[in-house]
Amino acid sequence: MAVLVALLAVVIALLAVLVAGLLRSHAEILRSLHGLGIDLDPDAPDAPVGPSGSAGLTVPRPQARAEPRRAADLAGVTPTGDALSIAVVGAQHSTLIAFLTSGCSTCADFWSAFSSAARLGVPGDARLVVATKGAEAESPGRLKKFTPPDVPVVMSSEAWDAYDVPVAPYFVFVDGPSAEVVGEGAAASWDQLVGMMEQALVDAGIDPAGSSARGRRSRRRRLDGRAREALADTELRSAGIEPGDPSLYPRTPADLQAPPTPEAR
Repeated sequence: MAVLVALLAVVIALLAVLVAGLLRSHAEILRSLHGLGIDLDPDAPDAPVGPSGSAGLTVPRPQARAEPRRAADLAGVTPTGDALSIAVVGAQHSTLIAFLTSGCSTCADFWSAFSSAARLGVPGDARLVVATKGAEAESPGRLKKFTPPDVPVVMSSEAWDAYDVPVAPYFVFVDGPSAEVVGEGAAASWDQLVGMMEQALVDAGIDPAGSSARGRRSRRRRLDGRAREALADTELRSAGIEPGDPSLYPRTPADLQAPPTPEAR
């Protein structure tokens, strides 16, 4: 009898440890999601509405900062072991840094998309660079299978620390001449990423189309207030939204999903 009691006590102790571990893991996941602006509580007041109209999901938006964040150059090694340094600060072009891993399923979609980077159309005509963690956290042999032919890949845990990367995939847009981070955030698809970064560029007064010279990356063309307003009007009209449309003045979450009215067109 005493043996059974002892065994039962051991089982209960093991279950307690397991439950504690699950709760800790759940808390870490919720903290990460909260840091990305995602609230999974359906009963939370003013729950944001996602693109499908479901509460608790938010459309990725560039993170707002009180002051512009300074960028940092990238230094590390390639998956083949060669030393690699990528100048970001002071470059005469912008840089879109994609922080990816070789293990997450969402990252796999971006690895696949980057295999034909020339056809992607990077916002702001920026140079596309991939940064993974160093060899202590990533397998160089596995990364060789993902490395795109025309996109530099640098293995650098220091880069992840320098840009405070909270999750993968994560993206940072750096304006080279000003050496400032003008947009950053997580995205689940290329189209989602493009929309997020184009909005960040418009907010920063940078033309999302980049340089007009074909095949040449030059200093980003800054937009004044009138040009920014004209660009916003053009984008709204291309989406079928005219001045006075109710969707421009939402009062409830449901209004965010309302299509433009015929009267407003």
